[in-house]
Amino acid sequence: MDTQGQFEQIMKECRELFAKKLHDYGAAWRIMRPASVTDQIFIKANRIRSLEVKGVSLVGEGIRPEFMAIVNYSIVGLIQLELGYADAEDMTAEHALEYYDKYAGLSLALMLKKNHDYDEAWRGMRISSYTDLILMKLYRTKQIEALAGQTLVSEGVDANYMDMMNYAVFGLIKLTFGE
Repeated sequence: MDTQGQFEQIMKECRELFAKKLHDYGAAWRIMRPASVTDQIFIKANRIRSLEVKGVSLVGEGIRPEFMAIVNYSIVGLIQLELGYADAEDMTAEHALEYYDKYAGLSLALMLKKNHDYDEAWRGMRISSYTDLILMKLYRTKQIEALAGQTLVSEGVDANYMDMMNYAVFGLIKLTFGE
């Protein structure tokens, strides 16, 4: 399977999980402000790093579910940036999945462009490097949020969410399909 096929397979799995959570919880995440979404991604990335360093999970869940959560929370963040947060759940599961598909498609398109330019350099990286890059992007995102988005030369929060999503997908590809 080529990179696009692997990417699409991983995104399909993440979407299935997202749809199941929509069934169980609805779109309760609509009340989250983007900074809270950023913090939620931080918790997931920090847990991955902790598991990588300690080598054991006392909760019983591994790295893979956390990378999937980063993918899904990144999409939630992109939706929240586009629509703004709501005071109550205001979105059907079908509508949420339409937005999910929109951002999954944009993420794939971005990955294909960067993959062309960087010649799949990510394949030579360690999974732990994706974790570190996600954490770095989170610190950048927090700084951009502290600046209320008023950067001088940097891309915005949306670009950082897209990059974090793609790094998480790369980690999932390696975990699923091997090096």
